[in-house]
Amino acid sequence: MQPAASHLAILGAGLSGLSSAFHLSRRFPTAFVHLVDKNHDLGGWVHSQRVELPNSDQSVLLESGPRTLRPNAQSILELINLLNLQDQLITTSTASPAAKSRFLKLTQGEHGLVTIPSSPWAVLRSSLRSVMLNAVMGEPFKKPNRPQGITDESFDSFMTRRFGSEFARVFGSALVHGIYATDSRQLSVRAAFPVLWEAEDRGNGSLLRGLLRPKKSSSSPPLQDAYKVGTVQDSMKGVSVYSFKNGISTLTSALEQSLSSTPNVVIHRGTSVASLTKSSTSDQTFRVSLSDGTTIPATHIVSTIPLPALNSLLSKNTNTNLPSIPHLTYNPYTSVTVVNLVFNAPLSAIHPAGFGYLIPRPKDGYPTPDSNPLGILGTVFDSSSLSPQDSSTELTKLTVMLGGPYPSNPFTQPLSTSSATSSSTPSIITSILAHLQSSFHPYTSTPLPNPVYWKINHNQHCIPTYLPGHLDRMEEMKEVLKGEGWEGRIEVIGAGVGGVSVGDCVEAGRKVGDGWL
Repeated sequence: MQPAASHLAILGAGLSGLSSAFHLSRRFPTAFVHLVDKNHDLGGWVHSQRVELPNSDQSVLLESGPRTLRPNAQSILELINLLNLQDQLITTSTASPAAKSRFLKLTQGEHGLVTIPSSPWAVLRSSLRSVMLNAVMGEPFKKPNRPQGITDESFDSFMTRRFGSEFARVFGSALVHGIYATDSRQLSVRAAFPVLWEAEDRGNGSLLRGLLRPKKSSSSPPLQDAYKVGTVQDSMKGVSVYSFKNGISTLTSALEQSLSSTPNVVIHRGTSVASLTKSSTSDQTFRVSLSDGTTIPATHIVSTIPLPALNSLLSKNTNTNLPSIPHLTYNPYTSVTVVNLVFNAPLSAIHPAGFGYLIPRPKDGYPTPDSNPLGILGTVFDSSSLSPQDSSTELTKLTVMLGGPYPSNPFTQPLSTSSATSSSTPSIITSILAHLQSSFHPYTSTPLPNPVYWKINHNQHCIPTYLPGHLDRMEEMKEVLKGEGWEGRIEVIGAGVGGVSVGDCVEAGRKVGDGWL
């Protein structure tokens, strides 16, 4: 028989950990909830920073992690309501250029950006029509071609089957660069884009037919599971993406503040988990020993730390009666370098209005020092959708993302400066400016001004790459956690398990511990 959930230990205080602590402390108000993180600053990969520009009274809000949210994640809307963050919202309309205009940059050598068509008529007029027209128009008439018996495949393989190899390379790899910063030839389609796999089934082999067919209606969730979104849902009508005046850290900071004032929550910051063992006493509790000497006697555990880190933790415990957990080191993690640039010029003088652009996988694959020497994945036009975060519309900020599947990284040291003179501009920033100049031509033929501020962040091993078969492996892991030794009293969640978006992580924290007494 399981012990009652009286002492809960949550490992990791990123989005999943903060969400877990918030919901578990409400669901088990008499239990002690211990939230542990190795960093003093909580929030994981969420990093929002307001920067005062040099020699100026102006400021901008920079993000080195997630920057915008989509209104379809009910779990986030619920937190906005429960944490009273409505007055902090910044929304971008579905009618705005940031929502309607997205671009591709096809190769390093070609000037300019290509608009991704958003309608059949736009396809006919697009320079991408040779890639899109036959692939998209012919897909509903293509025979079912999923190999018999397979339960998963790479996203590139899936897109190639249904649309052809060039469509898969140009559009599929670019999409994966923007979300997972990895090689679409390695990424599981079922784990990363389950809606597409399901649509192919629903369309009897055709993805597009399946997307047009409505899903079978599901029964409403039990009343106790209904999302408490209040009036926040109404404020999301006609919204493409949204954020907060002070960035995504508004959400994590509000969670941290709420937990700090919750009587049954203890936050252990700046300390890591040194060991995890099972007590030999009759109560069979876990002992979570921290690097600062604290020991937490936990009846239940939530691990939100990266799966390889959990594996390393368990590997340290040679004298333990806890069974090993499978598949913790199966998936690789990708690293992304994020470069924030701020220009003292209006958006119209820098780049076309829109959300930003992505760069597909080069034709000769990775690495390709000639076609993409910097390993740039894409660029987000932050000021198009997030200008209310900044003190002036005469400023333009954008974010360049590099690395991912590209093995070489020209950035070796973190760099941040406020200098505006070309003589003090590092060569790597100059190279990025040259790339941007090429991308924005012929929209603007005048040289880009030097940025008044730039910041470089190296996010090491920040995004998991779900290899094909990931969902089956995670089911096997869950079965082990239900079995002897763990008895269902530990749950492993987070980006490494079930989705990398902010909504995925918050939702996982909301659901954790549903079966605990």
